[in-house]
Amino acid sequence: MAAKAKLKRKSYFVDERAIARAQKALGVKTGAEVIRLSVERVAEMEEFWQFMKKSRRTLKPGSVEKS
Repeated sequence: MAAKAKLKRKSYFVDERAIARAQKALGVKTGAEVIRLSVERVAEMEEFWQFMKKSRRTLKPGSVEKS
């Protein structure tokens, strides 16, 4: 997560089972951590997919080695 993030108190209705599942998957202790980490990861994935759209078809076949 970003260092020294500015936190703001919000109130939302959220499915408790979804929070519990995400908490287990993310390995965090509190519901607040689940929400913060989930939102951050969604934002990171959106940035990644925007990069992927921009760089589509710019690599030549065979230019990336498989590990």
